Amino acid sequence: MLLLLANWLSEHIRTFNVLNYITLRAVLATLTSLGIGLYLGPWVIRKLTELKVGQAVRDDGPQTHLIKAGTPTMGGTLILLSIGLTTLLWADLSNRFVWLLLAVTGGTGLIGFVDDYRKVVYKNPKGLSARAKMFWQSAIAIAAGLFLSGTAHLPASTEFIVPFFKNVVYPFGAIGFCVLTYFVIVGTSNAVNLTDGLDGLAALPVVLVSAALAVFAYVAGHAVFAKYLGLPHIPGAHEVVVFCSAMCGACLAFLWFNAYPAQVFMGDVGALALGAALGTVAVIVRQEIVLFIMGGVFVMEALSVMIQVGSFKLTGKRVFRMAPLHHHYELKGWKETQVVVRFWIITMMLVLAGLSTLKLR
Repeated sequence: MLLLLANWLSEHIRTFNVLNYITLRAVLATLTSLGIGLYLGPWVIRKLTELKVGQAVRDDGPQTHLIKAGTPTMGGTLILLSIGLTTLLWADLSNRFVWLLLAVTGGTGLIGFVDDYRKVVYKNPKGLSARAKMFWQSAIAIAAGLFLSGTAHLPASTEFIVPFFKNVVYPFGAIGFCVLTYFVIVGTSNAVNLTDGLDGLAALPVVLVSAALAVFAYVAGHAVFAKYLGLPHIPGAHEVVVFCSAMCGACLAFLWFNAYPAQVFMGDVGALALGAALGTVAVIVRQEIVLFIMGGVFVMEALSVMIQVGSFKLTGKRVFRMAPLHHHYELKGWKETQVVVRFWIITMMLVLAGLSTLKLR
């Protein structure tokens, strides 16, 4: 929106041409999203408190969590609002990737909203049924895959890339690409949701991974840089940088209120949407394996649940004291802040490993 205005003004005042630089708009998007989140945060928390949408706490979990009962949840609405407004302000609205990301984020956010609403308003502990939740997540992911494959301009837009190797790529047909897209988006969405169990645990890793994916999007959208670094050139991918920057700012603003002791929780409305957004960005820039590396904490959390459930069903025994993994370490004696900060550090190291694939080929 503002880009259109700047282009019109640049016909009379050349200074406004500066807004065509994606790096400047990325910085402005981060600051705008951060400002919106910080400004609206207290109001959103107050409204959620008035509506009595308090978090329910499991009795079989760490006893230190019992004091969190009643803390407002569904704070992810603040994140989605910040991302949406900022993207509409600073992104090129003629770009197909921008609208896809807004649609996927909004759609999965709506699924999370319905789930949270049923839990906290109707006092239904199950919320949206697992089958219904998976159905709608799958529908959104498959639709995203069909859209990307149907609008791909170059074969590289649907090829599967193996990091650390220059020439190891696997061409996918439309069906194979949609299947991959499905697993990446749905898997990441649920993995981030499982990670969101401690104050600030999910927010900062999302910031770090999103910022790193923004680097890949910038390179993929730049023909010269993509060729130099041996990455596929994806025309239009540079606008994804604005969306990623908005996501960074929104999550940082949320972290201001979600840091221990949390004033508000993200809820499924935020976690499902952020995970789906990260997965979609990774698919757009053809870096699914890199996302798997950088989002290692999300992967470990999801695997811990799968291992725990599988082990209990097969042997009747539990591998972890409690799943997801962060609760296991809490029950081993780690304080909540120790778990959060140590998982942050692990994410930082994994993000650096992922970024190293830009050059180590």
